[in-house]
Amino acid sequence: MALSLSGAGARTGDRTPRGGDALLRRKKTRDRLRTLGFLSPWLVGFSVFFGYPLIATVYFSFMHYNQIKEPEFVGLRNWSYVFTQMPLFGPALWNTLWLVVVMVALRVVFGIGIGLLVTKLKSGVGFFRTAFYVPYLAPPVAATVAFVFLLNPATGPVNEVLAAIGIDGPNWFNDPAWSKPSLVMLSLWGIGDLMVIFMAALLDVPKEQYEAAELDGAGPWARFRYVTWPNITPIVMFAVVTGVVQTMQYYTQALVAGKLASGVTIGPGTVIQPGYPDHSTITVPQLVYQLGFQNFNTGAACVLSLVLFAIAMAVTILLMRRKSGLLSAED
Repeated sequence: MALSLSGAGARTGDRTPRGGDALLRRKKTRDRLRTLGFLSPWLVGFSVFFGYPLIATVYFSFMHYNQIKEPEFVGLRNWSYVFTQMPLFGPALWNTLWLVVVMVALRVVFGIGIGLLVTKLKSGVGFFRTAFYVPYLAPPVAATVAFVFLLNPATGPVNEVLAAIGIDGPNWFNDPAWSKPSLVMLSLWGIGDLMVIFMAALLDVPKEQYEAAELDGAGPWARFRYVTWPNITPIVMFAVVTGVVQTMQYYTQALVAGKLASGVTIGPGTVIQPGYPDHSTITVPQLVYQLGFQNFNTGAACVLSLVLFAIAMAVTILLMRRKSGLLSAED
């Protein structure tokens, strides 16, 4: 009887760990399913709005597809056409990269400068904050139309004011040398979004650090370099990365400015080649639209889209690196 009881106890003891393992596995499975349930909205959105479009773009870049007939595999023919036979690809890529470098850099510098100015004001803060932010709310087309009118070389008030003080104003959007700087000025006019972001970052810098720097004899530049800049560096990083991504997609303002400056009457059935004057305002997104929706060359348009994606990812990764980007090793 004793041996029988001891054997039953041994068998019960053998079953207990296995039962505990099964319970533990079921608990882990429930935890994974719960986590997956919380992640499911993001996973669905990522798959539908990013994953599938990216895979489809790669697929169609190797196809001849006019959006009517079935896609036909052509290998690297679309890639060869874009890089060797498309005359506007070089100017469009150069203009896009020029705008990325110059426009993003100046927007960040002006955003920080205006943020510093507004935060240092003793009175009228609300007025200046509103005055700088309101232009950002203007629709891109309306803002571009207004800017082209202001910078009209013949009748624009800007050149009239310059002529009144003895300065011969440039042709702005009608001059290939001034068209891209004019677009940069347009972007600086709507600097209100970055101003608000940098104002929040500047107001979040601990005042104790400024007081300690002043006690150590630090001047304005030293306080900015050793106190303000380290505290706002993550926000600068955010502004640069988002600015690069947005400028790589620069389309509306350049297209509208070129069409208006050309003086061509736009009506039903009017087809205007982008990039006026002399292809100086054409960007890669304009080529994507022209190829994909006007020429129905979906394969080449997908190649250009992938080039934009690759450049944006490369620049973002470069900026995100702690040693070569904006972030220091301590951030």
